[in-house]
Amino acid sequence: MDQLPLEGMPRRLYACTPSRLNNWLDCPRRYRFTYLDRPAPRKGPAWAHNSVGASVHNALAAWWREPPERRTPEVAGSLLTRGWINEGFRDAEQSRTWRDRAREMVSGYVASLDPSAEPVGVERTVATRTSVVALSGRVDRLDRRGEELVVVDYKTGRRPLTTDDARSSLALAVYAIASSRMMRRPCHRVELHHLPTASIVEWEHTDESLARHLGHAEEIAVEASGADERYKEWSATARPKGAAPAKARGGDQAPPVVPPEIDAAFPPRTGPLCSWCDFRRHCPEGQAAGTEREPWAALSD
Repeated sequence: MDQLPLEGMPRRLYACTPSRLNNWLDCPRRYRFTYLDRPAPRKGPAWAHNSVGASVHNALAAWWREPPERRTPEVAGSLLTRGWINEGFRDAEQSRTWRDRAREMVSGYVASLDPSAEPVGVERTVATRTSVVALSGRVDRLDRRGEELVVVDYKTGRRPLTTDDARSSLALAVYAIASSRMMRRPCHRVELHHLPTASIVEWEHTDESLARHLGHAEEIAVEASGADERYKEWSATARPKGAAPAKARGGDQAPPVVPPEIDAAFPPRTGPLCSWCDFRRHCPEGQAAGTEREPWAALSD
């Protein structure tokens, strides 16, 4: 006999990261491919710009873990070289060129830092919750300046950043809220450190603007969790247990075939980003929206 939910029982929180929320906003179908379909459809090839970004982030995190006397530009460059991720590039020559560029970016960036100024956290996981959502994420760096905390996020993309990028970032706002609650210290300032241009873009939030971002996160969570529940109910009752997954053209793992009423809960949101989607091969609408990009296309000349 099915049990009815008890009145007044707390609703299960939607556990997520800012990245998951942004995935829902960008494209509900990609969200489904990423978080719900199991087995997950096979992604496309690795992106070279992601390799650059991950290599830089890893080198900077490792640099801060060194003792202060070893936090030099030379050590930063060495860490970058040793940890270089060689995926997605056109050929070995392009990979070497970008490795050298990334080494210069990292070395030049740390030369502007005070190696004795110990961060509060490096690659620090922070979390917070409301009555609707349980949020968590990893901060690149968390500084203490005076009595306040500052969220620092590294960026390596080719596009120059603006103040609006810092002001409108849901992730940075969530990190500020979570850091403040966990450390019991005010946190209003968020910064984007753009290594290619050696520039810093910052924004000073108010309590009100942070509350608006958190409210927006809750709105997204309600919408996404509702679609999640519909998908899970279908998956638990309609899909045969142990059924072999469908195969896409070329032997790739294909997403499950879902009924129209479930597919409608995860509509594709087509646009320029479709050319860069990891799941483009599984989405006819995405293929029609833009041409396929080479894995190294986002690198600047």
